[in-house]
Amino acid sequence: MTSFDVELTVNGVPRRGSVEARRTLADFLREDLGLTGTHLGCEHGVCGACTVLVDGEPARSCLMLAVQARGADVRTVEGLAPDGEMNRLQEAMWDSHGFQCGFCTPGFLMQITALLAESPEPTEAEVREALSGNICRCTGYESIVNGVLLAADAAISHE
Repeated sequence: MTSFDVELTVNGVPRRGSVEARRTLADFLREDLGLTGTHLGCEHGVCGACTVLVDGEPARSCLMLAVQARGADVRTVEGLAPDGEMNRLQEAMWDSHGFQCGFCTPGFLMQITALLAESPEPTEAEVREALSGNICRCTGYESIVNGVLLAADAAISHE
């Protein structure tokens, strides 16, 4: 198999590796870089568990090839709390009991991070629309939506 060199920035750190053309970004992050916070659920891009930010935009890392991320800025769930302290979003999700088993958590957190960057004061309808592509089998989504709204409120009150 032919290998390709991949250079990208992951969570603010320049990273590189050599990958086969068909290697997914999810596998590269998990297996080559040891960033196992990105979860693989369906591996068809349906569940959203593998969502990461690529140049600030949510992307399904199970559908994206690692070679497609060359030169990109990739952010994974590990990049949300680089000093080991939960960020405002994570605290809001904790306070609202937003997640239960935790499998879907990384994908939701990355999707929400992108939403709040684009719309710091989202309406409940905007939150529900943004989260519609992520699947959680444990909650009724109400606590997740409440957590997003709480995070947005917390950000506004700290300005």
